[in-house]
Amino acid sequence: MGKTGRMTVRTPDPNPGWLSDHDLDETRNRVPMLYVEAVPVRVDPDGLVAEVGLLLRGSHTGEITRSFVSGRVMHGERVRDALMRHLEKDLGPTAFPVLPVSTVPFAVTEYFPYPGASQFFDARQHAVALAYVVPVSGECQPRQDALELTWLTPAEAATDAVAAEMEGGRGALLRQALAHLGALPG
Repeated sequence: MGKTGRMTVRTPDPNPGWLSDHDLDETRNRVPMLYVEAVPVRVDPDGLVAEVGLLLRGSHTGEITRSFVSGRVMHGERVRDALMRHLEKDLGPTAFPVLPVSTVPFAVTEYFPYPGASQFFDARQHAVALAYVVPVSGECQPRQDALELTWLTPAEAATDAVAAEMEGGRGALLRQALAHLGALPG
């Protein structure tokens, strides 16, 4: 009941997991944000990684960088659902990702808003990302803020040149993913 003794009836928020831009900025300044990151891969008939998909996108600073499928987990959203939502958002509805059976990530990465705290950096916030490798078998059509999707062999993806193009230290995370898969060239 309100101050006048009358009940206030409100329309429920259709997206209660989202924050306004102002609230998101305030929250980012106070608590770590939870993200999922997905490294899309194509596998050969033997189940070995044949290609790694990297997105080309404009960063928040206006630079063109390489990155993974990535995004926040909303309040009340399961990690599996967040992964699927961001895969579809970034790769399109016909990418046909195969989500992992377990939601245990290959890495947990902590991004800090100031350089030097770790090799991972995000000027906007302190973020914790659960990182997954996700095989895709369909047609990928980058959407949202992704300009293109480039498929690289594991050897191409592991180069210093590719690591230098990746935002926030994600080149190190890409090498971690390749090592996890047994696909890091030796």
